[in-house]
This record gives sequence, structure tokens and C-alpha cells, in this order.
Amino acid sequence: MPRATDALDAAFPAAALIALDLIRRPEVAERWSTPSALPHLSVGALACHLGRQAVRAAEGLAVPADGPARQPGDQPAPPPVELPVLASADEHYHRAAWVTAGPPAGPSEDDPDEADAARGPADLQARTARATQTVRELLTQGARDVVPIPWQGWALRRGDFLLTRQLEVVVHCDDLAVSVGVPTPTFPEEVFGPVRDLLVRLAEHRHGQSAVIGALTRSERGRDISAF
Repeated sequence: MPRATDALDAAFPAAALIALDLIRRPEVAERWSTPSALPHLSVGALACHLGRQAVRAAEGLAVPADGPARQPGDQPAPPPVELPVLASADEHYHRAAWVTAGPPAGPSEDDPDEADAARGPADLQARTARATQTVRELLTQGARDVVPIPWQGWALRRGDFLLTRQLEVVVHCDDLAVSVGVPTPTFPEEVFGPVRDLLVRLAEHRHGQSAVIGALTRSERGRDISAF
């Protein structure tokens, strides 16, 4: 039976290729500067956020090269900062500041996605394609077993890291498709299944079992059970 990490090594590149196909749709470029289905984000910024998942995977999975050779008299290099390794992707979302703080009240002046969107759709398509190819190569030739996430202050095992990126791809593909009026891509089970299961666990953690059961089986007492 394949390990979860092995399965995600195969699944994430498939998810990234589906995201790339959506990013390349002419409807995305045509509506680049219009508002998206998400508050405070243009279609271009949302597309850049989607493409960023492959870019972050390419950066995070790369095994760091050895630093430059020390010369006589050089000061010793400081030891790398050791980040705590979380137990699961679930814990990542339980602790992430953007989840615990709730939705932003307004647009951010230093939003990296809007800054990337200013470079246009062709630039996004090119860098996402490069990152997707890099991820495929890393996952077949050798990638980190533990991936640091310095902007959060912790690290994840590779399978958990890929699952978080896969969740972002699945969710934001839906956001982008809705934003430009095209069908949401259908993901294969090996991509969608782990994301679905993670979202259900997160919703249960946040709202309890009864809320999840009621929302999925009883329309007369359905309620908001957003995982985030």
C-alpha cells in the first residue's frame, strides 16, 4: 500500500497542471482587472494566488545547495534556524494566523498577489509553468522530507506540506472559475479526496460533529460550517 507522502508526490503535480490549464484560459486574461468572487481581490490577483501554490512548492521542496566555500579568516556561518515540525496539515490550519484572525477587513496595500498581477497574465502563465515543471522534477529526483514554512514559523513533513498546497489549488480553482464564469475543473479522486477529507476534519474541529452531520444530511437545519 503506498504511503500518503508517495500518493501526494504523484497527486500534487496533477493538481498543479489543472490549475495551470485554468490560469491559461482566455477568460482569465480578459477579466484580469475586474473584481473576483473574493472580496478585495481582482481576478488577476486571485489567479496569481492560485499560481503561487506551485511556486511555493517549487521553492519549499528544493534541497538547499551547499553554501559558498569559506575562505581563511571568514567567520563561521550561523547555524540554520530550526523550526518546529507540526504533526499534521490539520494542525497547520488550526494555528495559521490567517485562519484564526478571520477574513481581512479591507485590501492590503502590500498584497503580493496584486503586485504580481501588475506583471500581467503572460508573466503568471510562464512562471507557473516553470514552477510546475520544477515540482515534477523535484518529486521524482529528490525533494525535502521536511519543508520549512518560515512565514508561519514552523515546518511540515512533505506529505502534509503538499496537502496544504493541494487544498489551496482545489479551493482557489473553484474561486477563479466562478470569478470568470467557466466550469470549475473536475479533479481526480487522488487530488480531491485528501482535500475533501481535510476540509471535513477542519469543519468538524471548528463547529463540531453535529453541525457537520446536519449540514450534509438535513437541509432544514443546514448552517454555515466553513472549515475556515
